[in-house]
Amino acid sequence: MLGRIHCVSRRNLYRNIPVPHVRFASRKTVRPFLLADIGEGITECEVIKWSVKPSSSVQIFDPLCEVQSDKASVEITSPYDGIIKEILVKEGEIAKVGAGLCLIEATEEDDSAQGSAEVTSSTSNPELPVSKVVETPKDGLSPPVISPPRRKHPLDPTNEGPKIGTDAHVLATPSVRHFARHSGIMDLSLLTPGSGRDGRIERADVEAYLARGTEKVEPKSTTGTPTPSGEDVRLELGRTRYAMWKSMKRSLEIPHFGYSSTLDLTALNSLLPSMNSYIPQQFNPPPAHEYPPPISPDAIWGSSPPQKSTAAPNSHYSRLTMLPLLLKALSRAMQEWPIFRSSLNPLSNPDDRPCLTVRQHSDIAVAVSTHTGLYTPVIQAVDRKSPYEIMGELRQFQSLGRQTPAGFTPKELPKRGATISVSNVGAVGKGEWAAPLLVPGGGVAIVAIGRAKWVERGNSKHLEVGVSWSADHRIVEGAEMAAFVESWRSWVEEPARLIADGR
Repeated sequence: MLGRIHCVSRRNLYRNIPVPHVRFASRKTVRPFLLADIGEGITECEVIKWSVKPSSSVQIFDPLCEVQSDKASVEITSPYDGIIKEILVKEGEIAKVGAGLCLIEATEEDDSAQGSAEVTSSTSNPELPVSKVVETPKDGLSPPVISPPRRKHPLDPTNEGPKIGTDAHVLATPSVRHFARHSGIMDLSLLTPGSGRDGRIERADVEAYLARGTEKVEPKSTTGTPTPSGEDVRLELGRTRYAMWKSMKRSLEIPHFGYSSTLDLTALNSLLPSMNSYIPQQFNPPPAHEYPPPISPDAIWGSSPPQKSTAAPNSHYSRLTMLPLLLKALSRAMQEWPIFRSSLNPLSNPDDRPCLTVRQHSDIAVAVSTHTGLYTPVIQAVDRKSPYEIMGELRQFQSLGRQTPAGFTPKELPKRGATISVSNVGAVGKGEWAAPLLVPGGGVAIVAIGRAKWVERGNSKHLEVGVSWSADHRIVEGAEMAAFVESWRSWVEEPARLIADGR
């Protein structure tokens, strides 16, 4: 005998299923967004540009603003979705670490249930059914709650990446964005893809775009009104020059002593033509050929040779100069004299005895003059690098220094700095001697290299250069400084030692 089939309506079906009725509540709160500690001893930053305005909506990872410290510029992004209620620090003003940059109205979800559904066991009350019926709306279904789509994290493997045409997601450093904005290019997506790695927009791409005839919009004046001709102009020091001003004041705390000498560069100069003929391809890539050469060292790999490592485009060069050879020789002398690889540790207590930290490798800082001021990026472990690698880093420093603002990062400006600084003043003028100043944290000595010139010595000509040293007399003795310079001289004037040393 067949059983009777009952048709159950959707409403009756849902009435017999124990579904807890939970209502998720949301509330809006105004949160202050604070300037976080970006490291490297930074205590304050200057707000260069705001990418948002009050009452504009932002999503997580959207760029909020660009700040610049004494060492680098950083782009700050939003930590959550919301609406900008107020900007607390205007463009051009200084913000302290831990202070509020802006106020963001964000939505918080409250997971506490406003209405509860109890599931009662049959053992506690046998007269009640196993499940307690929960009332539902008349149509039997709760209206779906539609929430705005949330942006995926950049590291999410399901993230399909930014869409072309959106300036905020174009790959470019903050300094390139700053340069483009001041050149009148407000949408960097017009320049995509760039010539950098993974399509990154480089400064050269912006300059090429401007050279094609794009109208350049002059940046707005910071004073608001034009200055009449013939009147004096009052300018406040920028971040970098103000940091230099403070460093020079602190240099008065160091008892300096100077030492000057000359180096004979004749032997090194005779090596340059040969060394320039054999610059590694990673720093001097050959022009691309339509067809590979018939005889090649890569022939053993067949049709799929391994990818060769290539240095960054801004470190390419076609001519080696004298400075990398001088730095290499200096690093070898520093290996012989550990005191010139040492740095003074900061004192936690004024009554403590000072201590030195002697490093294993030769870290040398090089002074770089930029549009905004003086920087001293560091070439680390110079004793382990070839003159070609040193030249590549110097070229990269020059490229970063030409950006506005300078594109140096904590990688080029490490917190612990270097133990010796070098200023190549001879590359700018005809000066042969100088009196460089040593700042706290700048190591134990600094040298200024003057303009090299040919001089008559007997019946022959010699290429000589003047070097002017200043050292911290609290650490270095005068006799040690003189002996160290003689050690440097032996490496410079006898370059065969560099070949025999093999490092």
